[in-house]
Amino acid sequence: MTDIAPIRLLQLYPNDMNIYGDWGNTLVVMKRLERRGYTVELLSYNPGDTFPANIDLIVGGGGQDSGQARIEEDLHKIAPQLKAMAEDSVPMLLICGLYQLFGHYFQTREGRRIDGIGVLDVTTLGGNERLIGNIVTTSAEFGEIIGYENHSGLTTLGSGAKPFGKILKGAGNNGKDESEGARYKNVIGTYLHGSLLPKNPKVADFLIHHALVRKFGSIDIEMLDDQLADDARRIALKRPR
Repeated sequence: MTDIAPIRLLQLYPNDMNIYGDWGNTLVVMKRLERRGYTVELLSYNPGDTFPANIDLIVGGGGQDSGQARIEEDLHKIAPQLKAMAEDSVPMLLICGLYQLFGHYFQTREGRRIDGIGVLDVTTLGGNERLIGNIVTTSAEFGEIIGYENHSGLTTLGSGAKPFGKILKGAGNNGKDESEGARYKNVIGTYLHGSLLPKNPKVADFLIHHALVRKFGSIDIEMLDDQLADDARRIALKRPR
């Protein structure tokens, strides 16, 4: 498929929001596209850069409160582009800190409010304890979703977002309502990392499928041999919290 346009994959703020193995998510998307014969053009965006045009898929990671504060002003500068892309069904995977900032706001435990951009109808308050450990959720679309959570933010979903998954093991968004993550159109926000996509190829292929459909129209996505991922999932499911 070298004669067709490459898939333009954007890492969002990799210098500041990339502390939970988020590069692994990017690698999975790249390799699964390449195994299907597509060429991937990998781009990165950091504060002060020119935001690239014609992006097909976005992956963004987690960071400390200080990292969120560093990108806050710049994130609001590119918010119109990101909102338009979300409305146009561009697939996005946003982990932890960027999940929070794609909501309405994140208020730290000390009371500082970091305004988000409102792509996702969620709000987050800093908690006194960390929600940490192996986590398993389930959804009708993806089945069991396996990962690792490590966050003190307590996220509440509004009516405009639906959960990414329902908790089977772990704390999830807030440790109370059994929800984990949030979805809007093809945007996924989640606290699951570790990295997420190597153990959850169905989620990776969801992102890839919608990127390909947007770019090329109706398309049948080729199934891949995921034996290694399946083995990793079986082991991960046996791990204690």
